[in-house]
Amino acid sequence: MIDLYWLPKIDQWRERLRRLGEHGGAVWDEAVALAGARIDAVQTNALDTMLQRCLTGPPKPLNEKPVRLALLGSSTLVHLHPAIRVAGLRRRLWVETYENDYGQYWQELSDAASGLYRFKPTAILFALDAHHLAGGVGAGASAAEADAALAEICERIRTCWRLARDNFRCMVIHQLALPVHPPLLGGNEHRLAGSRAGFIARVNAGLRRIADEEGVALLALDDRAARDGLLAWHNPQLWHRAKQEVTLAAAPMYGELAMRLVAAERGRSYKALVLDLDNTIWGGVVGDDGVEGLVLGQGSPLGEAFADFQHYARELSRRGVILGVVSKNDEANALGAFERHPEMVLKRGDIASFVANWRDKPANLRAVADELNIGLDALVFVDDNPFERELVRRELPMVAVPEISDDPTGYARTIADAGYFEAVTVTEEDRARSGLYQENRQRDRLKASATDLDSYLRGLEMRLLWRRFDGVGLARTVQLINKTNQFNLTTRRYSESEIVDIMQDERAFGVQLRLVDRFGDNGIIAIVIGRLQGEGDLLIDTWLMSCRVLGRQVEPTTLNLVAALATKLGARRLVGEYIPTAKNGMVRDHYARLGFCAIGGAGEATRHALDLAAFLPRDTFVEIEEEEEHV
Repeated sequence: MIDLYWLPKIDQWRERLRRLGEHGGAVWDEAVALAGARIDAVQTNALDTMLQRCLTGPPKPLNEKPVRLALLGSSTLVHLHPAIRVAGLRRRLWVETYENDYGQYWQELSDAASGLYRFKPTAILFALDAHHLAGGVGAGASAAEADAALAEICERIRTCWRLARDNFRCMVIHQLALPVHPPLLGGNEHRLAGSRAGFIARVNAGLRRIADEEGVALLALDDRAARDGLLAWHNPQLWHRAKQEVTLAAAPMYGELAMRLVAAERGRSYKALVLDLDNTIWGGVVGDDGVEGLVLGQGSPLGEAFADFQHYARELSRRGVILGVVSKNDEANALGAFERHPEMVLKRGDIASFVANWRDKPANLRAVADELNIGLDALVFVDDNPFERELVRRELPMVAVPEISDDPTGYARTIADAGYFEAVTVTEEDRARSGLYQENRQRDRLKASATDLDSYLRGLEMRLLWRRFDGVGLARTVQLINKTNQFNLTTRRYSESEIVDIMQDERAFGVQLRLVDRFGDNGIIAIVIGRLQGEGDLLIDTWLMSCRVLGRQVEPTTLNLVAALATKLGARRLVGEYIPTAKNGMVRDHYARLGFCAIGGAGEATRHALDLAAFLPRDTFVEIEEEEEHV
């Protein structure tokens, strides 16, 4: 059985569902809460049905654009739609789904008059079943024949991906096939060239390779089946009766896997793992048992399990997840374990925000979010105490709080299964993120020792390195655009193909900016996209920046660069646009502070203008340097 076991159970869930329509304007929030419970396929379908009855479209205001997900497959997929929509609901995303007529995925892609084109998807999920993919091979096939069939299938699928991307400029996801064919040889199945079981394994391997080349996200059902057991995902009776490759019972997990990818592409994955200490990353209570009395490391099964969990957290940090600590402890006692216990895997330097005191956990989680300059909805909080977990869920419902037992052997697996940190790419900036926060502490020490702000900024010896969008930085550019919410004037989201279009547009520019100072490289911290309009205006389509460099004169320095680039394009005026969201209120006055004048706008959006003929570059303590472009 596949269970969303990391989600909490909700008392009287069915009664709350029955009364969903009574919530008036709060229907959406109540539905989100119900979706965040540990529910099965039957409950999932019931919630989807009730929500569709209560809401005919996305609620207003909803800051995220609706997701229009098209499922293009070769088998029956209709039973998966409710689970996909509810998994989106769990992330506060309104999801609309579409499915091609049975087996007609190629025809729908190729016909501009098809329902797919009328649907206008923002994401396409290809779900081609194993029987369909292996239909052209058999045990009698030679190695050359099997190789040719493999090459043909991979190329056909690559063509489908490109058609989808070229025609819809949308995210493309491909479901890897389940290993549903019984083996003919056994453990050495790969030695029979025409084995369908072996062939599907080769198809999946081939698709992994070309998906990397094409920038396609993979829904790895083969990995999940290896973890959960094939029978949890596939029932031969259902296949023969209804051509359902994935069972109804597995639908909630299928929806989770699909929507994790969509959310990750939109920058909606969580950013920080915040850990309790006592009985969470070590056994015992450090204030009572002392450092020497903690259960950790070699010598006991539980001690080894706690150490393994620390290893997992450290590995997450190395791939870009920020680590924090929130503990009810005297800070000296808590730090003592990090400094003196010989089996500690995590070190103080791995923790970007360390909060140990006797305040309540919700208050301390707010402090962590403030220190890290990220939203509360970017935090995952792990605590062994059920009281603390429930308190945080009640006070801070936007924080993810996995349901864990008192057995540390399952902690790492729970975090992994929950998919909080799903990503479709990993950049060098991701890997360097932990070091960036350590360097920030050095900057804070310099600021504390400086006699005034100017001496602090001068002492940083800052350089703003810029270059135009290029192939090398493409993944990081898209990642920043799709996940930055607070310092983001318009929160427009772009796919890789759309960024490539900007790179090729002679009447536009896209630049990525990196801030370097005496303490290190902050990585790419800002993105600006400018588009030349018909009347000599340069519209600043996108201006976003990392909050960790606020207060260092990056904004006026960036304006100096944008003004120079706009002038080279022949612009006479800069026009900046601000589109308010629930998260970007901090930049409401951004253009006014930089000397722009308000010129109106449409709807909630406001526009501001700056005359380039009268503009004088701002004096700052930041030098501007152009980096060599990469291709």
